[in-house]
Amino acid sequence: MRFQAARTRCESTYKYVLLADLEVERTEKPLSNNIDADFLTLPLTSVSDAAISTGTSLGASHVDVRIERTRTGLLALRDAKPETQSDETNFGIGVRVIVNGAWGFASSPDVSVDSARKLASTAVAMAKTSKPLSTEEISLVPEPVYANKSWVSAYEIDPFSVSDAEKKDRLASLSSKLLASSSVNHTSAHTMYVKEQKHYADSAGTSTTQQRVRVQTQIEAISIGAHGFESMRTLAQPAGYGWEWMENTIWNWDAEIDQLPTLLAEKVAAPSVEPGRYDLLIHPSNLWLTIHESIGHATELDRAIGYEANYAGTSFATPDKLGNLKYGSALMNVTGDRNTEHGLSTVGWDDEGVAAQRWDIVKDGVLVGYQLDRRIAARVNRDRSNGCAFADSPAHVPIQRMPNVSLQPNPSGPTLEKLIESVEDGIYILGDKSWSIDMQRYNFQFTGQQFHRIKNGKIVGQLKDVAYQATTTDFWGAMKTVGGPSTYVLGGAFNCGKAQPGQVAAVSHGCPAAVFDKINVLNTVAEAGK
Repeated sequence: MRFQAARTRCESTYKYVLLADLEVERTEKPLSNNIDADFLTLPLTSVSDAAISTGTSLGASHVDVRIERTRTGLLALRDAKPETQSDETNFGIGVRVIVNGAWGFASSPDVSVDSARKLASTAVAMAKTSKPLSTEEISLVPEPVYANKSWVSAYEIDPFSVSDAEKKDRLASLSSKLLASSSVNHTSAHTMYVKEQKHYADSAGTSTTQQRVRVQTQIEAISIGAHGFESMRTLAQPAGYGWEWMENTIWNWDAEIDQLPTLLAEKVAAPSVEPGRYDLLIHPSNLWLTIHESIGHATELDRAIGYEANYAGTSFATPDKLGNLKYGSALMNVTGDRNTEHGLSTVGWDDEGVAAQRWDIVKDGVLVGYQLDRRIAARVNRDRSNGCAFADSPAHVPIQRMPNVSLQPNPSGPTLEKLIESVEDGIYILGDKSWSIDMQRYNFQFTGQQFHRIKNGKIVGQLKDVAYQATTTDFWGAMKTVGGPSTYVLGGAFNCGKAQPGQVAAVSHGCPAAVFDKINVLNTVAEAGK
């Protein structure tokens, strides 16, 4: 977050003070990361070659192979004391084929030449068995061949090279700071860190090997008393960094933790919101989730054509609306990409061997693009995929998954201070919490972590029990001011779910702060009938 507010009481008003940036300005160090040697020493080429040669000899027109190793660490503390810890590795091989226009797939944790041959044979047999039941001919749009390529994400410190004791001490230290305040009764802290290694090869000749790292940490302060229960958590977003994310060189954790007890105490004492229509200034720590649900999922082309209907519905943004749907105001420019540095969906190549790209999804408020994999691109007669295939495990088939979907800042847009000054009667919303959205990605409501009342261009205190409600096009159509680059933050989540069997993917959503005109605000307590 570029700016965080602290307030000092002065003659029954609040004085708005800008503290040091929590998102620290830094010069990226030159990175010289390599893919771990113990992954590269695996028989990646011989195993993938065995699967490809077996599949093609048995009649497959396409064979692709993924050898994957994903290590996931989790550490959770309650009141500065360890509560949960895990370290798991998912390792294996998945082989996918097309035979006579039908899919076949097989996987195993046994990564060997013999296993690869058996899997290819099983996948071909599956394709032949399922062919009579197929309702359409499977084909893939072409992609240039990338032979013997490698890619490593931008990080400095492998989180698995940091001792468990050091990780625990960092979380415990931040939690203890919170517990030292009389306004905090309990704390919850957790961090998750992932290293994903993937070798891909296909019968066209592409062969890529990649490694990427990501970290997510959240720390929550909890207040319990006569007022009931209130909580507030840190606003730091998950990102494609290593353990350097937990130092103060990228995000100033200690500064945010210092502010949290005061902000929580203000929230406890704050009045409940009066329902009605307000101008909303929404910070990226909240707006990223609205982007994810109302734009990200809505512009997945498999969902838009009805293919993904079983899980979380379809989309109002159907292909017949491409080029003519007014998604939002003319200030709205949304891109998809797989190549933003530190993005959670950033790769060198996707799980179908497609090179990372960037493209427009909404341009000047109009729907102009979708997210595609090679199969869906072929189904709708596109020339090329934009690289959105991903599988979360070697035991799962790649499907179309969300890239980094981001609202672009106004190059000459205002700073956060100027945005606040522009609001006469509104609410400044930070942090995500709960939400709901319908099966067409159209009607929604969202809550948040912090709600600051703005009157006559100044923050005058906090509110609570706030939720905003709108339809997708009305909400984005009401966007009247888009912040400049100084307000831009890359947010996101580790746990975007899709498909049956279910898969999970990490995805980033960058955006600036933005002002929305006269959005309907609900009182969540009143809505619950309490």
